[in-house]
Amino acid sequence: MPQMNMIDAIRDAMDVKMAEDDNVVVFGEDVGYFGGVFRCTHGLQEKYGTSRVFDSPINESGIVGTAIGMAAYGLRPCVEIQFADYIYPAYDQIVSEAARLRYRSAAEFTAPLVVRTPCGGGIFGGQTHSQSPESLFTHISGVKTVIVSNPYDAKGLLISAIEDDDPVIFFEPKRLYNGPFDGHHDRPAKNWSTHPMGDVPEGRYTVPIGKASVVSEGADVTILTYGTMVYVAEAAKEETGVDAEIIDLRSLLPLDIDTIVASVKKTGRCMVLHEATLTSGFGAELAAQVQERCFYHLEVPIERVTGWDTPYPHAQEWDYFPGPARVGAALKSMMEAV
Repeated sequence: MPQMNMIDAIRDAMDVKMAEDDNVVVFGEDVGYFGGVFRCTHGLQEKYGTSRVFDSPINESGIVGTAIGMAAYGLRPCVEIQFADYIYPAYDQIVSEAARLRYRSAAEFTAPLVVRTPCGGGIFGGQTHSQSPESLFTHISGVKTVIVSNPYDAKGLLISAIEDDDPVIFFEPKRLYNGPFDGHHDRPAKNWSTHPMGDVPEGRYTVPIGKASVVSEGADVTILTYGTMVYVAEAAKEETGVDAEIIDLRSLLPLDIDTIVASVKKTGRCMVLHEATLTSGFGAELAAQVQERCFYHLEVPIERVTGWDTPYPHAQEWDYFPGPARVGAALKSMMEAV
C-alpha cells in the first residue's frame, strides 16, 4: 500500500474522480499551472487539460458562484479557497445559493460541489492565515461540513464529498499536510511515513460523511475533537496517564451523535477540544448535544478547551494554540473533581 502525506492523498482523490467522471472540474487561485499554494493540485492540469483544471481570478465569491452555476448544470466542481481566512467573501454564495438550491427548487436542481480550504494555525500564519471558521458553516441548513485529520480519511472523505449531491465544505488543517502534529512545536517534526494513517490505498474508496472515528479507546473521559487537535489529545492522554477515549468527529454536519452518546455514557466525563475560538465555537453545540442526551450519566461538568476569544496572534502563537499542557491540565482537573 502506498505511503502518502495529506497533500498527496487529497490530490489522489481528485485524480481518481477526474479519471472516473468527466463532469468533475477543479479550479481556484493558482491551482492550475502552479498546482496550488500547498501543491494539492500539482500535475492535474498537465494530465486533464486547462478546460478541467484552471486558475481563477482572485475573487472568492466568483469562484464559488461559478461553481454553483456549474453544479446546477450537472458538473461536479471541486474548488479551492486558498486559505479558510479568505472564504468570507464567498459566504453569501454558499449560504444563500448553494445551501438553498435543492430546497428552493423542490429538488429540481442540486449543488453537487466541494469547497476545499486549508484551515488552522501552527505555521506562524498570523491572524489572516490561521483561522478556523468551521462553526459558521455548521449553522447553515443544506451544507455539509467535514474536517480531516489524516491522509487515509482525507482521500476517502474527499471522494465521498465529490460524489455527494449537496455542497460540502471540506476543511484541511494545514499543520497536518506533511505529518501529524501533537502541539509540541519545539520538537522535531514528524511525517506520515511512520504513521498507520499514512497508508493510503490506490484507486477509489470512500469514508462515509457523518461517521466519527474512535481513534483511542478509554474509560475515564471522552474527548470530542477533530483536525489537528486529535494529536494534541493523544499527546495529553499519554503525558497525563488519564485513560481518555478520543473521538475524531471527522464530520461536524452531519454529526455522528450515536458514537458520541455511547462514549460519554461509558466514561461519564466529556471534554470538547478545538482550535477555534471559544465563544460560539462548535464546542458549544457539542456541549449542548451531550448535556441533552447524557445528563444523568455525567459525573462532572462538560469541559471546553479551545483557542482564545482573540484574533490569532503571530508572536504568541503557542499561547493561543491549545497544546498538550492546557489539555492535560483540564484532564487532571476533571478527574479530580467530585
